[in-house]
Amino acid sequence: MKNPEKKPELRTALASLSPYLAKAMMFTVVANLLSLAPVGYMKDVYGPVINSRSLYTLGMVTLLLIGLLLMSGLLEWIRGRVLIAASLAFNAKLSDRVLQASFDAHLATRSQGSGQALLDLRTVRSFIASPTMGALMDAPVSLLFLVIVYLMHPVMGLTAIGIGLLLMAVGVLNERRVHPLVRESQQSTTAAQMFIASSTKNAQVAQAMGMMDKLMQRWFEPQSVALRAQTLVAEAQGVSACLSKFLLLAQGSLVLGVGCVLTLMGELPPHGGSMIIASILGGKAIQPLAKLISSWKQVAVARDACDRLEIFLADNPVSRQRVQLPPPMGSLSVEEVTARAPGSKSVVVSNVSFELKAGVSLGVMGPSGSGKSSLARLLVGVWTPVAGTVRLDGTDVHAWDREQLGPHLGYLPQDIELFEGSIAENIGRFGDIERSKVIEASKLVGLHDMIESLPEQYDTLISADSGLLSGGQRQRIGLARAIYGDPRLVVLDEPNSNLDQEGERALHHTLEHLKQRGTTVVIISHRKGILPYVDRLLILKAGRPKIYGPRDMVLDKLAGKDVPTISPQQAARQKTHA
Repeated sequence: MKNPEKKPELRTALASLSPYLAKAMMFTVVANLLSLAPVGYMKDVYGPVINSRSLYTLGMVTLLLIGLLLMSGLLEWIRGRVLIAASLAFNAKLSDRVLQASFDAHLATRSQGSGQALLDLRTVRSFIASPTMGALMDAPVSLLFLVIVYLMHPVMGLTAIGIGLLLMAVGVLNERRVHPLVRESQQSTTAAQMFIASSTKNAQVAQAMGMMDKLMQRWFEPQSVALRAQTLVAEAQGVSACLSKFLLLAQGSLVLGVGCVLTLMGELPPHGGSMIIASILGGKAIQPLAKLISSWKQVAVARDACDRLEIFLADNPVSRQRVQLPPPMGSLSVEEVTARAPGSKSVVVSNVSFELKAGVSLGVMGPSGSGKSSLARLLVGVWTPVAGTVRLDGTDVHAWDREQLGPHLGYLPQDIELFEGSIAENIGRFGDIERSKVIEASKLVGLHDMIESLPEQYDTLISADSGLLSGGQRQRIGLARAIYGDPRLVVLDEPNSNLDQEGERALHHTLEHLKQRGTTVVIISHRKGILPYVDRLLILKAGRPKIYGPRDMVLDKLAGKDVPTISPQQAARQKTHA
């Protein structure tokens, strides 16, 4: 939750933009003052030019007018560039933070909604550099124009101010009508997008089993709510735009009419220039308000994005500083670990303990749903236990700096996760790729010849759901990524689930190689083919350790032989290994 002692990160980031906004406001004031040049031009035309009948004077004041208007336009362009710089500075300050928080939130909840924060960041960034932001900055300056009209004559000033207040009332009513509709539309649109994004991942199943109509109906429900809300927003915006346009046009004529009455009454100069100037100034004063009303939806969207982003950052605080430690040797200790699945109250791993010296391999077996994959996520620090500790070389895995630990740790999840990029980038973990190590890893898993047969070889582009590779090939690329760079701890979750006989032989060869170079390996598998390559076995049932000990002893116990059993707690306290 929010820390009341710490200033919200979003507000801090926005406050850091004050130098940019101050410069933009300065350009706004000067540009708006220069935009009054037509008023001075009109005054000169009605005065010195008409009286002197001098074309030279007219030419000079016309050139001066053009120069001032060009300068006003240039300053507005510069203001736009300053606001773009402000939006880029805002993005640079928060983009990494929001991206990391989105990853953390997804790991903690397994929710696709964590990606909304990146959309909100883009919304706020775009708004900072938008014309609507310029209109917001123009609005305070417009008060100066109303003051000038008032000084010319209070009645004309009050007329202009009254119409301005009416325009503000239209804006307030528009806000009250539009804001909840915009929020409803966004929520429904997000729900529809999340549903269709998750559905497209299973497009083959949906197409093959005739589920498309039902999925479309499910998608249409939130989509229809969003469309209805968007229609009402458009209607409200249209009504407000019409009213604001009416008031904008009426204001100039009303101020002119009031000025005419005052002229006839002798309270203004008889030449009529004052009432025309007042009409122009009044119109310029309410133009920013009219522009804001017509684009108020953007203001509402940006404000909601700010609110969500602030709550998101507060609920996903910056991770505590991680410890810089020497490279690990691979000693793994699991101490009475209990864990729940992210976003769930159900315990999936309960009171698991064991210890592996560097270079020792462990096989984890058990029926489906026994917590094997959950244990794998705990070992590599993807999940955080609710009780107990996972230690690598005596240090809690969550205390390690992830960028420092990553190269020394290999992980192959049960659901193969490949990324958009080349085969070499996927195997080399998208870092500074060492070609020789990429080739070495691919040879170990038996993929080198297949990759070399591709037109682009290791530079072949793949995607998360590319059909270029078979399930077994994708799994072996994931295995090559896990062993890339000589990691000290490797955790493999069902590494042979998609492998054929050739792939199984390549896996066995990889396990032998890891054993020879002293890598600590944890293998989760249903297949007994991995048993010759493990030193110890852990049997899980319903998330709890059932049997743990040296491989042969556990196998004898499972076969019904009367042998002593080492409990996981006792084994964790032992300092020797099989």
